[in-house]
Amino acid sequence: MKQAKVKQLFSYPIKGLTPHPIQAVTLEENWGIRGDRAFALMFLDDRETPPDPLVPWMSKGNFAVQNDWPKLAKLQCLYDPQSDCLTVRYQGVTLLESATETPAERDRISAFFTGFLTDAEPTPEARHPQYSPLQLVGSRSGETRYPDRAPVHISLMSQATLDELSEACATLVDVGRFRPNILLEETLPWEEFNGIGEEFYLGEAKIVITARIGRCANIEVDPDNGDRNLNLLSVLKNRYGHLQTGVLAKIITPGSVKIGDRLTAVGS
Repeated sequence: MKQAKVKQLFSYPIKGLTPHPIQAVTLEENWGIRGDRAFALMFLDDRETPPDPLVPWMSKGNFAVQNDWPKLAKLQCLYDPQSDCLTVRYQGVTLLESATETPAERDRISAFFTGFLTDAEPTPEARHPQYSPLQLVGSRSGETRYPDRAPVHISLMSQATLDELSEACATLVDVGRFRPNILLEETLPWEEFNGIGEEFYLGEAKIVITARIGRCANIEVDPDNGDRNLNLLSVLKNRYGHLQTGVLAKIITPGSVKIGDRLTAVGS
């Protein structure tokens, strides 16, 4: 892969919940996208007291996420960092509006999601299949981030790969199943894999693509209704011989990126 164009940009303020399409973003060295996965819904389990909101990074199994608890996909969860307002809707009806920065409002959010999952069924592969009270952790201040992997990264995928998967599945495969930060166009299917180990200019930033992304059952869950309705893992394994889509990248030089910007290999 030598060149591509940014088609869409996404941030995910609360881990495992609704993606937020954005027009532009600043990529930061040793951070990625500030505000991406800044919050998470942590299982309290047997903790006698709720954790401090600024808990450090922890692995996915400590949090309620869509791929383990697909009922979460039924909610539209929109967070405005400027007003510090989380709005949760179901089928267009507002169920919750709450701030995150005060203990009382944070407890409202935690209680809502705890109640919402009371009768939910986890997936067979769930990392934390036991029902437990939830506590919202994280902060809009930029001090917290809860991606799937501790090393700082962003994720990229190509529209051409999505199109080929749609053809293989005989139905439209929504980009929301894969939750990338950046969707690229003007590439060939799977061409993003060819960029591993190479450096690229991305808008005003400079990145290095580091690895393919291994996938789990999350990609089989419809991002709009929470139904597990597409055997994408089988398609990947049987047709392509792997369970990977999209790539990870690290930020070398910070800079802004907007829709329509170019991804260009360094030296090309």
